[in-house]
Amino acid sequence: MPPSAPETPRDRGADKERLARAYLEAQGLRLVASNYRCRRGEIDLVMRDARTLVFVEVRYRASERFGGAAASVGLAKQRRLQAAAGHFLQGHGNDLPCRFDVLAIGAGDRIDWIRDAFGAW
Repeated sequence: MPPSAPETPRDRGADKERLARAYLEAQGLRLVASNYRCRRGEIDLVMRDARTLVFVEVRYRASERFGGAAASVGLAKQRRLQAAAGHFLQGHGNDLPCRFDVLAIGAGDRIDWIRDAFGAW
């Protein structure tokens, strides 16, 4: 049997997004969309938390050396997420309040769920 191919960053990202989705669903959230892409950006997960629509950015860092996963969601990334969320809402309609969460995954798949990580526009 040939050796398996090394895991690519894309494979690792998909694996961490599956982990994030399973974690959030276990917390009672329901998936609305995943990997929503538009010209303005990408949203990893769109979920519903009771009466709130949640745009989730999943970040993985194996090391805390440069601030960890949560620290990697800077202002430019926040703006792209907000723009992509606006595009999503235009196409899907919504009468629910919205928020942006970050699900930071660290070494050993330690999860830090940051609710309302940054403000809506």
